[in-house]
Amino acid sequence: MTIEILATYTIALLLLIGTIFTLVAAIGLLKLNDPMTRLHAPTKAGTVGIGAFLMASILQSYTFGEGSFHELLIMAFLFVTAPVSANFMAKVSLHRGACALPPPTPQDETWSTLNHFDHDGEVEEVARDDKPNPV
Repeated sequence: MTIEILATYTIALLLLIGTIFTLVAAIGLLKLNDPMTRLHAPTKAGTVGIGAFLMASILQSYTFGEGSFHELLIMAFLFVTAPVSANFMAKVSLHRGACALPPPTPQDETWSTLNHFDHDGEVEEVARDDKPNPV
């Protein structure tokens, strides 16, 4: 068995893994109903799926032609930006009240970004209910 045949099977396996993870991400994005749970599908499964596609592309380019590091740069950019953008979307969802708020913490009142300050600099009490506000 030559290295080209072994690489071909590995590329096919990586493409299959990437397809499965990307399909799970798409189904999760469509089927999950809460914005916070909907964030997990594209940021977790989608990132792994695209990472498998990029690994297959790297393996193919180094086995059958001239290799390049473009895929590694794309993968690094994807793995850095996907969690950061998911964190920002989750914070926006919390601040807009589009999801259930987390339970109150036993810490002091100034630790979270969900605290509202009045004009005196005092922390205002925020009404907490477990029902999401319609947007």
